[in-house]
Amino acid sequence: MTPAATDLAVLPATHQAYQLLFQDEHLLVVNKPCKLLTVPGRHPDNQDCLIKRVQQEFPTAAVVHRLDYDTSGLLVLPLHPAALSAISKQFQARVVKKSYLAVVAGQWRQAHGRIDLPIAPDAENRPRYKVCPAGKASVTDFELLSYQADMDCSRIRLHPVTGRSHQLRLHTAAYGHPILGDPFYAAKAVQAQSDRLLLHAATLTLFHPVSQKALTFTAEADF
Repeated sequence: MTPAATDLAVLPATHQAYQLLFQDEHLLVVNKPCKLLTVPGRHPDNQDCLIKRVQQEFPTAAVVHRLDYDTSGLLVLPLHPAALSAISKQFQARVVKKSYLAVVAGQWRQAHGRIDLPIAPDAENRPRYKVCPAGKASVTDFELLSYQADMDCSRIRLHPVTGRSHQLRLHTAAYGHPILGDPFYAAKAVQAQSDRLLLHAATLTLFHPVSQKALTFTAEADF
């Protein structure tokens, strides 16, 4: 796919609403549905997105981190500049902890471990990324939850230590087990096993920007 084709790609927004899980005067925590951009896309038809929907009710809400269009799950949205700055610093310092649930093709080989593979943009296949020795350090911890023999797929929990674009879907694919429904890194047969990417941001832990109290949020996956 050429850069021009990427820029012009239309990503239809789901009609499914986001869920508001937490609200105070400083921040929101929401559960984003699959097939919804976090912020507006470059194509004029990609303006419907999570932050615009949220801002209809909370005009000062801002984005401090993102989930891919195909990924569902938890996002924290600061409500004023001081909260945005404080939470942004937590992400930069890797204080914020996240875990994701994923269903991947095949039988995952280890009960737990770490994938440490640097990632770089794939200039010839935008918007894909690739494992590259010259790329940015990218680390994902994993835990095997279950294996479903009849479907030959594994349910795993992923803990991103770094936060690179496409990190989880690229790391699992490089490990030999692409995520079901992944249009970028899975073979067509694996893509066809699900009508959505089976990746969900399930837990989020951070410190409240004012009280400094540790906050942990969870959202069940719908797969």
